[in-house]
Amino acid sequence: MARGWESKSVADQIEEGEQRLPKRAPEPDRSPEGLLHLQQLESLKLSRSRTLDQLDRASSPVYRQMLEKALRTLEEQIEEVSHLLQEKG
Repeated sequence: MARGWESKSVADQIEEGEQRLPKRAPEPDRSPEGLLHLQQLESLKLSRSRTLDQLDRASSPVYRQMLEKALRTLEEQIEEVSHLLQEKG
């Protein structure tokens, strides 16, 4: 009888521990198309980071305008790819 209560206690502890864990985000799409979108998103984010870095150091107004335009385009593309991933996920 003691073993039955001990097992119940362990099972309750496990259940309580699982309830305290934060909920996981849904698994990303592992299809070839989903992986391609993930790669595109990472590449776009990296490009955005580089563009922001260049924009911080740019002094020429013409170059700054070009970088700002590139940044807007990258952010639009990031939004599009993120939306595609959310639809699939």
